[in-house]
Amino acid sequence: MDIFLEALPALGAAFSQILQPLPILYLAIGVVMGLCIGVFPGLGGIAGLSLLLPFMFGMDPVLGLSLMIGMVAVVPTSDTFASVLMGIPGSSASQATVLDGFPMAKNGQAARALSAAFASSLFGGLVGAMFLTVFILVARPVVLLFKSPELLMVSVFGLSMVGILAGRIALKGVVAAGLGLLIGTIGEGPFNGELRMSSYDFPYLTDGLKLVIVGLGIFALPEVVALLRRDKAISEKSNLGSGWLSGVGDWWKNKWLSARCSLIGVIVGVIPGLGGSVVDWIAYGHTVQSAKDKSKFGSGDVRGVIGPESSNNAKEGGGLVPTLLFGIPGSGSMAIFIGALALLGTGIDVGPSMLENHLDFTYSIVWLLALANVIGTVICICLASPISRLTNIRFALLAPFIFMIISFAAFQSGQDLMDLVALFAIGLLGIMMRRFDWSRPAFLIGFVLSTPVENYSNNATQIAGVKFRQGMEAGLTYIASPIVIILLIITVISVFIGLRQAKNILAEGEVPSGGKRAPITFLLAVIAFVAFALYNTASIPDYARVDRVFPVFVASVTLVSALILLAQSMWVSESHILFADRESSDEAKENIYSLWSTLAWFAMLLALTSLFGFIIALLVFLLNFMKIRAGLNWIATVAYSAAGIAFICLLAHLLKRDFPPGWLQSVVNLPWPLG
Repeated sequence: MDIFLEALPALGAAFSQILQPLPILYLAIGVVMGLCIGVFPGLGGIAGLSLLLPFMFGMDPVLGLSLMIGMVAVVPTSDTFASVLMGIPGSSASQATVLDGFPMAKNGQAARALSAAFASSLFGGLVGAMFLTVFILVARPVVLLFKSPELLMVSVFGLSMVGILAGRIALKGVVAAGLGLLIGTIGEGPFNGELRMSSYDFPYLTDGLKLVIVGLGIFALPEVVALLRRDKAISEKSNLGSGWLSGVGDWWKNKWLSARCSLIGVIVGVIPGLGGSVVDWIAYGHTVQSAKDKSKFGSGDVRGVIGPESSNNAKEGGGLVPTLLFGIPGSGSMAIFIGALALLGTGIDVGPSMLENHLDFTYSIVWLLALANVIGTVICICLASPISRLTNIRFALLAPFIFMIISFAAFQSGQDLMDLVALFAIGLLGIMMRRFDWSRPAFLIGFVLSTPVENYSNNATQIAGVKFRQGMEAGLTYIASPIVIILLIITVISVFIGLRQAKNILAEGEVPSGGKRAPITFLLAVIAFVAFALYNTASIPDYARVDRVFPVFVASVTLVSALILLAQSMWVSESHILFADRESSDEAKENIYSLWSTLAWFAMLLALTSLFGFIIALLVFLLNFMKIRAGLNWIATVAYSAAGIAFICLLAHLLKRDFPPGWLQSVVNLPWPLG
């Protein structure tokens, strides 16, 4: 109680600092900028804060803080637009929302899904701010208890969600997660720098694949291609539902689910580097686990929107805990946030010294976070219905601009033309996984957790060895702490429930069975890659064996699981769910265009970019697509193409980003934006 009484003066000072016209104005400007950034898939808070950095020099600390917090707080809210309306994860923290939000949009319930998401985001953001208020005072001793074994168990708990998201065949989920883990280990090993599943002939792979590329490739491209093959609007229903009031009502009916998922967001967000990419999957897994009727998940259940959206906004408050308490960035955006604070010239360093000497400044951050969530959510709810009408536009008019934004966002991850090649390759994998009902969420969870699981497991093993040499009791105390035991029990229960309920859960909707040939061919391709990964990583020399242990273990488990699936496929009938194939569904019969002719358009954009650079390639792509595929007249074709070029140039200029270069640029010195 004394701790809270001592904090009251700081709370009062924080309110007096931020409840002024100028801080509120700057907060609103930051909110609007964050909403604009969040709408574009793949950009997110890191790009937004990077945009603000040049303006931080010499700015008034409270005003600069208001601007940054306004942007950071609402990106997880506005990225819902892309996830729901287009089936494209707006950021790494909105991927689970796609599973049910996008089907709702296709069923004519886009406004309902958006408003339910925004109400959940508001609640989650306020819960995050409230808990941050308390955590600042009491959480430091708890967070300090998390060492490598505890962090490893949190990561393993994230992997246990595979049991929930695997679909009707648990082994396919295991293989999908293993595939994601293996692809996450591509590049240099974290300890000795040995190359894994790559060589010096492919220097691009040395640093591994970026999350933005994998997320967009696995989820965005497959959905865009699927909709483009039908050449219809996302939703053919003119009635978009009962609007935002219906969605708010859905949130109220599920307020306790929202509360639980908000707590999950806060707790997972506290763990540095983990929360932003996996918290929505953990929340989605809990949502499915706790539901009595699971039949609609993956095909448009509003609870599948409320759970993840509650958690991904709450995790912003959790992510500020290690940032403010220890100076350890909880995410990439928090790392830029720490740097921006230094540019403000306050002389205030995040960490224990700020809590001790500048508690009022600390609480200003907390309450600005809460206010930003309120302002951002109100704006989004007001815009939900008009923006949701995008789903009634013929998709051929939207697709080229979505391709444009996806390509631009993917390139920003590494500023390398190979980013687009990697996007195309991962996109092809995502298309095949979607077609044959392999769990893309399980794959993405594996990819996201590959690095932390490997690091935590190796660190825990090495330190445990030292502890055991000091004594059996010291070793057991380190690896079997009370927190580890509790997390282990929770994980076992989660896996048990997930496996027991796997046949009742449709992670991405119902997919009918088809013939054996195509699904088995894809399975053989997966087995070939896993076998190559096992051979490649097992060949790492003994002096660098620490870099081979994790991928060899994952590849072995994945290969055994895949071989069991192959053996099973030999004796079950063609009607078995093992041979799920979307090309056999009624939806596929409505396709006007083939898969490969549709992919050829994206391949054309990639090929032209490699030759002439992105802008010239984009101009040629837009002109041809609008004229040939969309069937517009020349006046409309030129107008649409000019608007697209102008938009992407303005976006790149505002964000101070470059375009993918081409061979022509290396020969001729072209002015921006052509060069």
